[in-house]
Amino acid sequence: MRIGFLGAGRIGAFHAEALARTPGVDELLIGDLDAGRAAELAARVGRQGGAPARAAESVDSVFTGGVDAVVIATATAAHAGFITRAARAGLPAYCEKPVALDLAGTLAALREVEDAGTLLQMGFQRRFDPGYRAARQAVREGRLGRLHTIRAVTSDPAPPPAGFLPLSGGLIRDCLVHDFDAVRWLTGREVVEAYATGANGGADFFRDAGDVDTAAALLTLDDGTLVTATATRYNGAGYDVRMELPGERDQLVVGLDARTPFTSAEPGGPAAPERPWTGFLERFAGAYRAELAAFVRAARGEAPNPCSGQEALHALLVAEACELSRAECRPVRMTEVAGRN
Repeated sequence: MRIGFLGAGRIGAFHAEALARTPGVDELLIGDLDAGRAAELAARVGRQGGAPARAAESVDSVFTGGVDAVVIATATAAHAGFITRAARAGLPAYCEKPVALDLAGTLAALREVEDAGTLLQMGFQRRFDPGYRAARQAVREGRLGRLHTIRAVTSDPAPPPAGFLPLSGGLIRDCLVHDFDAVRWLTGREVVEAYATGANGGADFFRDAGDVDTAAALLTLDDGTLVTATATRYNGAGYDVRMELPGERDQLVVGLDARTPFTSAEPGGPAAPERPWTGFLERFAGAYRAELAAFVRAARGEAPNPCSGQEALHALLVAEACELSRAECRPVRMTEVAGRN
């Protein structure tokens, strides 16, 4: 199949190179607002082997180029518009999260997809990570017994550029939303209440953007399980993404391996890793590739959609509840934000 590809930035380049090696992909048509950047990426993909790639004359021409599906890896602000265009063109689409920067934009884009009856797969790559998948199976099979607590950690080694913050939706919507999705997907339970807070001890540009550089959320699931989820932009030891799942019978940890960036304070405990994880593209490279391969199969009608736009909406609603909680310094019931649909 021919894939129209939108976005030639950092994650776009990674996805394009992965797609070119994905079974079932015959050609990539790459479009970017910067035509020169699209041409450079098409040439790079072409040199690596796999499916051929060529640059589109414009972003608009991607939708008129006879493609069978589109992959959206642009800046967040453009997601909803391209999702809408794909739906109206009758094209299956894969889009990096989020659907839009706000709830209203998300709902509008999802209505377009529903009206068109097209496929939209959202990019929550942790669903394709071997550790998260193994933990999900263990939880669903009851091997851990009743989960009483879940502890999730997402820590970046260094802040993003200041210009990224107004476009990201903030630390909770940008980073912790992955944990919110993973909790729902892994346990099969829903969040009923959220309490969140944040802090700024780093660069002033976080505060200037109305964001925080560190955040913590306490979620209550519908079966009473308590979830803590923390995130920070300042984790000098490296990129750290973990989820601890303690149950009455046993407990599992996702993301604990030889490259997890921490040092034991115990005498004789493990030392700092020689090569800690440096970022999300390195840590989740295999998951991203599996996610894109799943999209190709779904777009060809060979497999169900593994992560619909409605799934992304559920995770966003948890993030919205956390942002409301942070702003008003109180617990927020999910019915308060769900009623805004």
